[in-house]
Amino acid sequence: MSSTHLSRRGLLRYGAGALAATGLAVTANIALAGTAAAYSWSRTLSEGMSGADVKELQIRIAGWAYDTPKQTYVSLDGDFGPGTKAALIRFQKAYGLSQDGVAGPQTFAALNALESSDGSTAHFDWSEFHSKDGSGFTGGRVAEATVKENVRRNMYKLEALRKKAGGRSITVNSGFRSTAHNAKVGGASNSMHVYGIAADIVVSGLTTYQTYKIAETCGYSGLEAYTHSWQHVDSRMEYPYDAQSWWWESGIVL
Repeated sequence: MSSTHLSRRGLLRYGAGALAATGLAVTANIALAGTAAAYSWSRTLSEGMSGADVKELQIRIAGWAYDTPKQTYVSLDGDFGPGTKAALIRFQKAYGLSQDGVAGPQTFAALNALESSDGSTAHFDWSEFHSKDGSGFTGGRVAEATVKENVRRNMYKLEALRKKAGGRSITVNSGFRSTAHNAKVGGASNSMHVYGIAADIVVSGLTTYQTYKIAETCGYSGLEAYTHSWQHVDSRMEYPYDAQSWWWESGIVL
């Protein structure tokens, strides 16, 4: 693949080796910060602030909810509180940034480096989460636009999981499911897949047990048992979709 045909997503997927092959410089943990559709962060964000930009920050760092197994998540309420600050510090540490809990230019560059121009994320495509019956993001229990936004939020959690897994690639076996497809595969009638907030994943080179342990730190409130050949992850506690409470089938694994 030549440098003229290697997209930004391709560079991020293939990593530093691809960057070196094209002659482009590699900066610590941030590759090609910013895209044509990068989010416009108009102000520095810190504890005590609120607004739509704070909510967007929360969406992007939600996968850094904790550094050890804990049934907690970053609230997407647009209020920059202690939980948001703690998650931001973990993100900054992971990406080699100043760990001050304040989102400024360097943090915004790192966040936007994980964003693709079509609104997906650096290491995940929309198509990976489409219902397997060809219905895309339609036919679920919520509107298509809501499904897509729910999937986007999950992508950022999966970006965190990927980072914590040492940059290993993640295969999405099942993302959103239309109600028809969900019924066909025997899914629960109120499966979190029909809302777009769930994914069944496999992390390259890791066992399901190892993936489960990482997912416990990523703000997921739904984890299926690690005895399967895939790991189910969902964020049921963040949404009003009438799911049962905290659902970590294999319990807390340290």
